[in-house]
Amino acid sequence: MQNQTERFGEIAEIISRHTPGTGMFETAIDNLLLGRQTAPTAPVHLAHRPAFALIAQGQKSVTLGQDVYHYGVGDCVVVSFDLPVISRVSVASPQAPHLGLGMVINPDRLREVLQRIAVPSVAATADGMRGLVVHKASPALVDATLRYLKLLDTPNDIAGVAPLVEQEILYRLLTGPYGPRLIQIATADSPGNRVAKAIAWLREHYVRPLRIEDLADHCGMSVSSLHHHFKAVAAMTPMQYQKQLRLNEARRLMLVDNMDAGMAGHTVGYQSPSQFGLEYTRFYGQSPLRDVSMLRTQAAAE
Repeated sequence: MQNQTERFGEIAEIISRHTPGTGMFETAIDNLLLGRQTAPTAPVHLAHRPAFALIAQGQKSVTLGQDVYHYGVGDCVVVSFDLPVISRVSVASPQAPHLGLGMVINPDRLREVLQRIAVPSVAATADGMRGLVVHKASPALVDATLRYLKLLDTPNDIAGVAPLVEQEILYRLLTGPYGPRLIQIATADSPGNRVAKAIAWLREHYVRPLRIEDLADHCGMSVSSLHHHFKAVAAMTPMQYQKQLRLNEARRLMLVDNMDAGMAGHTVGYQSPSQFGLEYTRFYGQSPLRDVSMLRTQAAAE
């Protein structure tokens, strides 16, 4: 019987074999991603989908609003909403690279598992919980994750077996300390589910001017209730959430599509170039031109 250290050692070995370089890599299992870094990274702004992640070697940190979470080997991270975060690999080297995995959580599959198990009411206990949590991974969760990864070495088994092991992983998450968050977003009339509806609307319509009253009506909540529950989950207000979506997309447009700052700002909904430049500089720490130039220099060096 393997102990926890041996399981993580085997997980690290499998990830190492299936990551051809540094970065994040898709796998033959459609919702499974593997990551490797051989040095600490600069902070990366990204939109984190609902997922669970496990580190087999190294350490990372993730920032949500003003909250900073540090995690390493043995820790499990669960993100239950689409959240804008800042992620950074903090411990990694060529001799001992950071090795980790992420499994995207499919809400429909989560609900399927939830329908088959008996769970307590969590409406009260889940209220006010962040949409991101770090806990020690249980042996049962680590064991299921290891079996999931092993399927990469037997690709003919993936179609038949991967969905079954995915269901077990979701079951372990639902019945563990992460359960209340996941159960609440899968429950139709819960505040968490309504916040998820607000987040989905913001992600689809972030270019539009935001009227909190309209968003609250869309979610079936009062304005005060929306603010309370949204900030509890996302560690920011709906307006701050929209701003981060806009700025992240503008940064992508400048970096990937070579848009100038004025066009990128207008494309994501800013009417004033000066306002865009001011908010961009506050958020990223330097002007759009300097920030994008630095990112391109870093990419060329890598």
